[in-house]
Amino acid sequence: MEVVNAVGRRKAAVARVYVKEGSGKIIINDRDLENYFPSSILQYVVKQPLTTLNVAEQYDVKINLDGGGFKGQAEAARLGITRALIEINPESKPALKAEGFVTRDPRAVERKKPGRPKARKRFQFSKR
Repeated sequence: MEVVNAVGRRKAAVARVYVKEGSGKIIINDRDLENYFPSSILQYVVKQPLTTLNVAEQYDVKINLDGGGFKGQAEAARLGITRALIEINPESKPALKAEGFVTRDPRAVERKKPGRPKARKRFQFSKR
């Protein structure tokens, strides 16, 4: 089987995901999953699409992560893995969509406006 690739994004994070048949190894930026994400919650987030379809031991996943924080990177990786699994087997899409993994979360930081300290915050008003 050839390598299937997909891209996942979340906030400022971009994950380029490469999935091929294998033994269930997940490599992120040339480090294994447990080393890159020490938090078990973030490891769980990355593995969610694979465990939902019960294929965690069937595929090797290689991910290049760039930008954002660790939470955004984990969710970007989840979306990328989901898209790659759908490309491999389109019948798995309804199960993944029911869990909410197919939808790209569009929320991102609002830009800072000129003349303000932050995006919405204003400087303190002084009457005199």
